[in-house]
Amino acid sequence: MVDLGVLSLLDVLPDPVTGHGADVAARYRSLVRLAVRAEQAGFCAVGVGEHHFSHYALPSPFLVLSYAAAATRTIELGTSVTLLANADPVRIAEDLATLDVLSGGRAEATFARGVDTNTMTAFGIGSIDELRPRFEEHLRLVLRLLTEDEVTWSGRFRAPLDRVRLSPRPVQQPHPRINIGGGLSTVSADLAADLGLPFVLPSLFRFPEDYRAIVDRYRSRMTANGFGDRVSVTFPCYLHVARTSQQARSRWRPYFENYVEFASMVRSAGARSFAFDELTRGPAICGSPAEAVDRLGSIAEQLGLSRLLVLLDAGGIPTGIVDEVIDLVGAEVIPALRRP
Repeated sequence: MVDLGVLSLLDVLPDPVTGHGADVAARYRSLVRLAVRAEQAGFCAVGVGEHHFSHYALPSPFLVLSYAAAATRTIELGTSVTLLANADPVRIAEDLATLDVLSGGRAEATFARGVDTNTMTAFGIGSIDELRPRFEEHLRLVLRLLTEDEVTWSGRFRAPLDRVRLSPRPVQQPHPRINIGGGLSTVSADLAADLGLPFVLPSLFRFPEDYRAIVDRYRSRMTANGFGDRVSVTFPCYLHVARTSQQARSRWRPYFENYVEFASMVRSAGARSFAFDELTRGPAICGSPAEAVDRLGSIAEQLGLSRLLVLLDAGGIPTGIVDEVIDLVGAEVIPALRRP
């Protein structure tokens, strides 16, 4: 049994079939529509990514998720990811707690250090060597702010705190779900395991089996640290479903190839291939509902996943098609994946 959430990185790309240009405002509206539709279809969560200065047009996930909170009732609302090394941890803790209050206890965040040097420089970080220690320091401070009544603290990368009390306090106790985003680096996996936090793999073009060793390391370390009952691993993949495999492949191919051409410049680390037929045997799933159930179930079993996030709206694909996919996944894929 595995839960299915939906992920959007809000790429703003032209429709490769019609040639129509992208509309940033329309994409923002479509993201809220995505959250509402996903909730109705039975998805467990919606995650939105943070990017700056690119064709990914979502620099402020908490703002968008707060808007989505007003339009939904049950679906969990999370960042995927928040670039914590670039941000003030006090403000991030406040934003997460505020979202948790507004949503009635449905907020979550995935924190990662980030690797983009342009973003790092724009946010005043002088060296890429600072990113990892900044990330860990900020993460530990966020956890303290969310869980302790008053925090007195000093560190390397921001001004000290003297008896600071976070307000508002989050609804979820001891704090909203906080995931650590990582890749093949052992450092992020070890940090997640040492803190007893869920681990989220990246939305790259790598095959699921490429992450087996790092997932096994995380799981073993969680158990050794006494957190074996908290082991939680999430894997994001690309998904398109139609009534038949032929329809799914012919409809999705131009949109996915459009996205791959763009995203391969920034999300290419370790990819074996960018060819459609190869990717749809690995991190991308395209076919009938039955094929989607088989592939998603196989990936979940292979990595011991508690949750899968599926990216449905990439590459300039029209909102109407995304709606069809969400409804079909909700009707025929999610119920099958939830069966014990």
